[in-house]
Amino acid sequence: MSIFSALALRRNPRRLHWTDIASYAYLALGVLLMFGPVLWLALSSFKTQAALLEFPPTLLPTAQKEVVVQGFDKPLPVFSVAMEDATTKVLAQVRRVGLQAQMIEPADPSKTYRVAIDKRTAVRETAFAFSNYVEPLRQFDFTRYLGNSVFVTMMATLITLLINSMAAYALSIYEFPGRNVAMLGIIGTLMIPITIILVPVYLVVTWLGLVNNLWAVILPGAATPTGVFLLRQYMLTLPRDLIEAARMDKASEWQIYARIVLPLSLPALAVLAIFSVMWRWNEFLWPLAVLSKNESYTLQIGLNAFQGELQTQWNYLLAMTVVTLLPVALVFVFLQRFIAAGIANTGMK
Repeated sequence: MSIFSALALRRNPRRLHWTDIASYAYLALGVLLMFGPVLWLALSSFKTQAALLEFPPTLLPTAQKEVVVQGFDKPLPVFSVAMEDATTKVLAQVRRVGLQAQMIEPADPSKTYRVAIDKRTAVRETAFAFSNYVEPLRQFDFTRYLGNSVFVTMMATLITLLINSMAAYALSIYEFPGRNVAMLGIIGTLMIPITIILVPVYLVVTWLGLVNNLWAVILPGAATPTGVFLLRQYMLTLPRDLIEAARMDKASEWQIYARIVLPLSLPALAVLAIFSVMWRWNEFLWPLAVLSKNESYTLQIGLNAFQGELQTQWNYLLAMTVVTLLPVALVFVFLQRFIAAGIANTGMK
């Protein structure tokens, strides 16, 4: 069933019931609350710095209209001017001196007017500032930052899936004394904030000589207690008869892990992959601590460069924020379908 056919369903096919109206209103409110801020962010990323500071704000990106007039090197801003005879004219401003502006008619530059600035209104038009995306990638080396973030996220996610799945396999499939105590110890590490272990981990990274190296961002968080707990709880539901049958067929533990447990755990691995991508892509504090060279910055550290002490380049900041959201959204959309397929195919045949 498609989304359109689902929306067309009614309690009474012949007429619209009040419950249908309430349901549609509730769904519309949910969509507005979820995607409204994202839409505002996306549209604001195409605004200029001056347009972002305007009040009241506008939804669509707008800018003052400019016109090319013969005899002038640069385009002139256009205003709607209330004339003394109660008429309105569209004039272009040549220059402004104090509270007076010298203006001309775009079609006839020989006619000049001196207009008080409170008698005019700027003529605005919809304009998308695509330079907000082009300039940071060209001038501020954001292409390198993007590549660093992609490398860190991909490698950290792969290592996290490998290490956490191996630990979860040992804590779920094997039975040994102290297994539950070990699991409690792993879960207990969730209560330790990162600020407490920041200095010891930094000293270890410094001793290994990994400062200003992307592997210093990848390796310390490779094993996550959340991932071990998630995978272990899922692996506990796997059929033991299948594992015992594989052992009777002389399959090694590595073969059982790689050919049986991992394929059956694909839904949980997909969920952990989504979490890992979100964690590593949006990580800021730890990369800020271990990366000090410009060429090793990740995207989140690069975004911080637009926030100065006296001025923040909001137009570039919003545009690059949209860039940081796109990979996470694409990964989530892809793995969401993969999770559904994995759940449908999980189990013994």
